[in-house]
Amino acid sequence: MKRCLLLSGGIDSIALCYWLRPELAVTVDYGQVPAEAEIEASHEVCRVLGIQHDVIKANCSEIGLGNMVIGGTAEHASAVTAVVPSPEWWPFRNQLLVTIAAARCVARGYEQVVIGTVKSDEQHRDGTIEFVNHLNALLALQEGSVTLAAPAIEMYSVDLLLRSEIPQSILYWAHSCHTANTPCCNCRGCVKYIQVMRQFLESKFKC
Repeated sequence: MKRCLLLSGGIDSIALCYWLRPELAVTVDYGQVPAEAEIEASHEVCRVLGIQHDVIKANCSEIGLGNMVIGGTAEHASAVTAVVPSPEWWPFRNQLLVTIAAARCVARGYEQVVIGTVKSDEQHRDGTIEFVNHLNALLALQEGSVTLAAPAIEMYSVDLLLRSEIPQSILYWAHSCHTANTPCCNCRGCVKYIQVMRQFLESKFKC
């Protein structure tokens, strides 16, 4: 089965890329603030692993909310907190990105979209097994014969990193910041990166 990995350049999708070695990785510039850094990280990982890397530009910033939107305002923040207590939340983002990747799969003759959802993502509805199953069923209702898989959905990030056996030299390319192209060290993405890396190194070296 020819697989296409939706590669965000974050710690989870990079580990999944190293583990699965898909034939194709797709990074989507959908108008998010850290798009440049995400693309660079994804490109370098694919270059090292010899994986084809496609960058798709689909600027959806006009429908975005939260602190990942370029030029985000207080209005964005208040709209997000009224729906879900997560400042990086972007309405239907995962559904949108999977749809874009699935369209690329059809064009290239690929059969499956793979996403890097992990156990901790279930705090959002689009990070649950139920959501993945429903989205997979939705894809099956349409032409193209594309399926959706989330191989790490029952793993926590540190478990995925250990299972993938990814070397630190590749892992350090990951960009997890939600608010900038250089790590702010304050957003939820940066905090997660710091915590997961600490757990990973402690587990790997038995500190």
